[in-house]
Amino acid sequence: MGKKVTVVGAGFYGSTTAQRLAEYDVFETVVLTDIIEGKPAGIALDLNQSRPIEGFETKVVGVTTGPNGEGYEAIEGSDVIVITAGFPRKPGMSRMDLLDVNAKIVRTVAEQVAKYAPNAVVIVVSNPLDEMTALTQIATGFPQNRVLGQAGVLDTARFTHFVAEELGVPVKSVKTLTLGSHGDTMVPVPSQCTVDGKPLSSVLPADKIEELVVRTRNGGAEVNNLLKTGSAYYAPSAAAAKMARAVAEDSGEVWPVCAWVDGEYGISGVYLGVQAELGATGVRRIVETPLTDDEVAALKEAAEAVRAKQADVANL
Repeated sequence: MGKKVTVVGAGFYGSTTAQRLAEYDVFETVVLTDIIEGKPAGIALDLNQSRPIEGFETKVVGVTTGPNGEGYEAIEGSDVIVITAGFPRKPGMSRMDLLDVNAKIVRTVAEQVAKYAPNAVVIVVSNPLDEMTALTQIATGFPQNRVLGQAGVLDTARFTHFVAEELGVPVKSVKTLTLGSHGDTMVPVPSQCTVDGKPLSSVLPADKIEELVVRTRNGGAEVNNLLKTGSAYYAPSAAAAKMARAVAEDSGEVWPVCAWVDGEYGISGVYLGVQAELGATGVRRIVETPLTDDEVAALKEAAEAVRAKQADVANL
């Protein structure tokens, strides 16, 4: 049987994620759902017509879903589900401003996922990311390893891009890492960042590194303020699609993701941005990266900030 992946939400993020997943040509079916009548079917038809040009066989299926779970039977048997549903940020909004409104949407989706795709691995991308990942795990009742969030892959990509641009070098010669949360308590890890194998600190002064760290932390808002009418979706969809592929192919690739931390770094019982090995079971294991004392302290601080907010989501 071929693999099946579902993307919930056919906005810019969801539709672009569906396109990337289809073009990989590793899935038999990509299901795209949305609450707007006809929109997912229209996008699916359009994407399917690109198959002869792009040369992929994956079928895209678009389904309109209703408030009481109508249409969700189409996701049955999905191996991976990417949840993009919810409102994007408007300029001037923080991710946390979306907490109440998106919690209701994500909870409804999670309940349908549990009903129709009880064995799926769920990748959450709805904001505020860390809190929505925690909520999805609670609402599905899935084991923690099968619910994870997309943030670190994107934040790391932004950091890498900024460093490469600053130094005028190819992006492939730069390696960066960000952990912590998706937002104010993001923890970029300069000790793990290299350019052509050399430590980042040896090629950029500390104040310039800090400037790029701040720009990375505000990376989404920067795009948001330029677009004015929506959020970033090209880089975020690339990140979510890459994670979904790693799960579907049981690849064992290591990526920074929002995962359940249980003892690693001396932190327990919270969803947090860490490096993890991904496979068919979701998070196979968390990979503890060697960190400086300052970086560990920042990670613990991020964990406590996220923990306080995640405690609230159970009631939303």
